[in-house]
Amino acid sequence: MAYAVQREELPRLQAEWEGILNLSPEPLPFLHPLWQRVWLEEFQEGRELLLLAVREAERLIGVAPLLQENGRLSLVGHHSICDYMDFVVTPGLDREFFAALLDSLRHHDWQELDLRGLREGSPTLSAVPALAQGLGFQICRDLEAVSPRVELPPTWSDYLASLPGKERHELRRKLRRLFQQGDVEIRVLTSPQETGPGMDQFLRFMTESRYDKAQFMTGKMEQFFHHVVADLSEAGLVRLYMLELDGRAVASVLCFDLGGRLYMYNSGYDPTYSHLSVGLLCKVLCLRDAIEQGRRCLDFLRGNEPYKYDLGGRDQSVYRCLIRRP
Repeated sequence: MAYAVQREELPRLQAEWEGILNLSPEPLPFLHPLWQRVWLEEFQEGRELLLLAVREAERLIGVAPLLQENGRLSLVGHHSICDYMDFVVTPGLDREFFAALLDSLRHHDWQELDLRGLREGSPTLSAVPALAQGLGFQICRDLEAVSPRVELPPTWSDYLASLPGKERHELRRKLRRLFQQGDVEIRVLTSPQETGPGMDQFLRFMTESRYDKAQFMTGKMEQFFHHVVADLSEAGLVRLYMLELDGRAVASVLCFDLGGRLYMYNSGYDPTYSHLSVGLLCKVLCLRDAIEQGRRCLDFLRGNEPYKYDLGGRDQSVYRCLIRRP
């Protein structure tokens, strides 16, 4: 079967692209065409977009979203914003996609293909090295980060029982102390009408709760957060959690919701209430909601912060793969 590779425009690909993403057992928010479109609008910064579609006749089997600059190809995105990056490929057609793609890339002018953010289990990690070596390319793979996640049981009681005794006792103690302070509510904002105003509060909490987050949240980054959440909310892919104490918002967690999995992207809290551990407990109540909504997994995304392991997280590896022409 012959496979054709050609450059295409993102708007033309969007519907087919989403269709492939929905077939994945673990669809990633950072690979959604809406996410990629907003990222490009804010951060492409003059680099050439090389958006390659691989087709079997008229059927799209995969998309390679690449940026080209000074002889270097990289995936659309940046590891400081996109916890995972990858190609978008129809399950079961990985080898066909990558064989056609790498053969096509031989005819482009580049010296290095830098693939960051590849999560363990990605077909890219299993298919690309052998194919690239067969074409005479040099391969280097390194561990880039860890990304803890929790496989969620059917009930909250089952989850608590899965924690070590010390962590379970400490979690119950902190929850009890919070609920003794007044009326506690966790609100879940999902529609654009809700997440728009909610993001203003969320971004305030982010910048107030940690100095590094305040430095990270530039004007351009704030604009990106607003736009990407607005677009993904319209597609039903956002859950913005707001923890309230006696009607006052005290902490917030931004999650993306795809394929029965919740991706905990970022968080913040009011430092005035730090003595009540509201930042941690907002995440805990988010996790409880995920269980009650039947989600199978909560992915804490990049970083080895201790709370992720206290809440039952287990590491998954994130790799960087460099392919160089000899």
